Amino acid sequence: MKTYDVIALGELLIDFTQNGLSMQGNGLFEANPGGAPCNVLSMLNNLGKKTAFIGKVGKDQFGMTLKKSLEDLGIGTENLMLDEEIHTTLALVHTFDDGDRDFSFYRNPGADMMLRADELQEDLIKDTRLFHFGTLSMTHAGVREATVKAVTLAKEAGALISFDPNLREPLWDTLDHAKEEVRWGLGQCDILKISDNEIQWLTGRDDFTEGVAEIRREFPIPLILVSMGRDGSRAYYQDGYVEVAPFLQENTIETTGAGDTFCACIINYVLDHGLTDLTEDQLREMLTFANAAASIITTRKGALRVMPTFEEVQNYLSAHDVRRMDGNTTRRKVTMELFDKVNEFAKNAASKTGEVLEDTRLKTQIMNDEKSIRELQTKIGAFYYKKFAAGEAVEDEVAEFCTAISVHLANIEQKKASLSAGKRTGAEKAEIDPDEISFK
Repeated sequence: MKTYDVIALGELLIDFTQNGLSMQGNGLFEANPGGAPCNVLSMLNNLGKKTAFIGKVGKDQFGMTLKKSLEDLGIGTENLMLDEEIHTTLALVHTFDDGDRDFSFYRNPGADMMLRADELQEDLIKDTRLFHFGTLSMTHAGVREATVKAVTLAKEAGALISFDPNLREPLWDTLDHAKEEVRWGLGQCDILKISDNEIQWLTGRDDFTEGVAEIRREFPIPLILVSMGRDGSRAYYQDGYVEVAPFLQENTIETTGAGDTFCACIINYVLDHGLTDLTEDQLREMLTFANAAASIITTRKGALRVMPTFEEVQNYLSAHDVRRMDGNTTRRKVTMELFDKVNEFAKNAASKTGEVLEDTRLKTQIMNDEKSIRELQTKIGAFYYKKFAAGEAVEDEVAEFCTAISVHLANIEQKKASLSAGKRTGAEKAEIDPDEISFK
């Protein structure tokens, strides 16, 4: 029996996020504890897992604050090193109107990149069920050596390996170097969490399924998660994938930590259920919980100290009529009228694939949305008619398909509208009213 459920190695830093203006009109910045690996551990702690962090901060005011933050959250700090000379790494976070972010790092050098291989506590690393890491601990030779050693020790001790590239372009000397280190990580992991823009950058593919196929041709990763922001998420497992629509918030503040929250929920599910013989229902349950948790964190400033609890996510899901927290799938009856309505929407969107658009990038994105709609349409048809013909109740996957189609249609409308500076050239936005779905 291993002592720890998850140990993560990487950066621990201060995220300075804007928090209003002073009386003089100057920006006020809040010093939030941050760093992707520790964000993951914080959420896992809230889900009942025992965790520890490996990394380095400066022996300064910020470093001591970060160490105390981890201790307050219950994250093990046995292998958190304090650098006597190099200061704690800092990041200024600029938040855009839509909640997305841009980063400016003060890290030349920063304490996080000074971790050495001889500072690792080998017995600690061998005592975990799962080891998690990213690429910020691979930007420089010394900390890369420590990362490689830690991953190797964990694998040899039988731990699962999870990897989130978490690309931050300003921290790399070249993007070719970044790609080389990402590829090394792909060759080590059992679980890969990768964002939509990262998979496009890495593979050159705008179609995510094609991008995943390209990765798997060289790296046989059992479970690949693609986070797609406002478009939801996908889990690629064995020969197929499951897609779940997002929970969009009207009061989103920023997206800092959303991907880390999502990643933590995936890791938690794998630790509870394993990586073998996962069903589509289980993958859908996993993504639904992860999407909901990520949605909650976008309504809060910072991430590390404000991760949602299991109960908060469960209550959020219950409020959205998603009742799966006991692992069972709620049965729903969906009328033929609703199915026909969804089918009509899907066909209407699919028929527009051949339209000539002025912007190549948006055209590709629109085609991806329409391809997803056609795939969802196929899934609905096969799933619904099989159950309907057998006289069985239709499970609530159909309602999720409806929501996913509605999201993709809205995306198509928005992207086509942007091509003509406000002139509507795309399909009319279609919405599936949840009230039309009756629960049993």
